[in-house]
This record gives sequence, structure tokens and C-alpha cells, in this order.
Amino acid sequence: MMKSSNSPLYLLSCLLMLLLLPVPSLSADPDSLQDFCVADLNASISINGFPCIPASKVNASDFFFDLSKEGVTNTSNLNFSVTPANVLAFPAVNTLGISMNRVDFGPGGLNPPHTHPRAAEMGLVVEGSILVGFVTTSNVYYSKVLTAGEVFVIPTGLVHFQKNVGNGKGIVFTSFNSQMPGVVISSITLFGSQPPMPNEVLTQAFQVDDAVVNSIKSKFGS
Repeated sequence: MMKSSNSPLYLLSCLLMLLLLPVPSLSADPDSLQDFCVADLNASISINGFPCIPASKVNASDFFFDLSKEGVTNTSNLNFSVTPANVLAFPAVNTLGISMNRVDFGPGGLNPPHTHPRAAEMGLVVEGSILVGFVTTSNVYYSKVLTAGEVFVIPTGLVHFQKNVGNGKGIVFTSFNSQMPGVVISSITLFGSQPPMPNEVLTQAFQVDDAVVNSIKSKFGS
């Protein structure tokens, strides 16, 4: 016997269905359908992730990763280093929709303006004084200097940065709701792409002449 479309039970069922429909869209990565899927990084086929290695070949060490080692920060004028624990470095996070980074800063070190197209970010400052800032799609800039024990969050896809404004080194651990959040560094993307982005686009966008664009491009190898 069909329920009346006016019955309280029917209306409640419809309401519950409407509430549940958006839930899958809240996940950055698809939900896993098994306990684990340690990535086979050597597989020839990859569709939005990596195939699993056979469970019989998985061992305890696959589920552990070391982020205790300090990164080398003095290899560029940015004076910072990122140690990723995404699926490429830590295959056990495959299909789990999570990953982490360790970010080390020398004095004045800068993690330059960038975005993560596939994930929101939460960061914990472990050491140092770190200026964290991001810009919304309404062109509003939010920032704060954080010290050890303080946490920040960056919404998905927004341009953001971290800069060590203290006198010593800085350490930040960041986490993401994606096994592979991706990173788009604004300066490298615009001025260091291969093949190069046309000068006429950059000069018009930034309201500068060719000499300025060429000077910046020369610093990014294109």
C-alpha cells in the first residue's frame, strides 16, 4: 500500500533524502570502499587515484611515515622547504582523502602565494612566528601572526602564503582533505610555465611593459 504524499512519514522521508543528497559533495576525494588501498605507484593505469597493491603484500611499515627530519631551507632565496606526505610519498593514504606536509622556514623564509585546487588546508605552527595570509574570491585579505600551538585554516582553492617573521627557524605541519591536494604557485605558474605564457597577456594583466615581464620570467627560467 503506497503512503499518501501528505502523510507525515512520507514528508519526513523526503526531507531526510534531501538532507542526505549533498553529503557526498562535501568530501574532497571519493570515500573508500575498503579498509585500505596502499597505492601501487608503479601501476600503468591510474584513474583518479592509484590501484591497490595486493593486501597480502602490505605490511605494518606501509602505514607509518616519518616527518621528524628537518628540511633544507637554504637552497633558494625563499628559504623554506616542504616535506610532503601525500600519496606519492606515503602510498597508504591512497583513497583515504587525507595528506600532510611539514614546512620548514629559515629566518625570513616564505612559502610563496599558492593555491591547493583539490583541498582545504589546516596548519599547526610548531615553532617560530609565522605570518599566515589568504585572499578570498571577494578580494578580501585575512592574515595573522601565529606562534607555537596555534592553528590556521585555508578554504579550498584560495591564494595563501606563510612567512616566517621571527628571528629563528619556523616549523609548520599542514593537513589536507585530499590524498593529492595539488599546488599552484602563482609566480611559477604565470612566469615560469613551459611553453611560456605570452607576454601580451602578462603585460596587459599586470599593466606593465615587456621589459618588466621579461625580467621576471628570467628569474623563473622561461
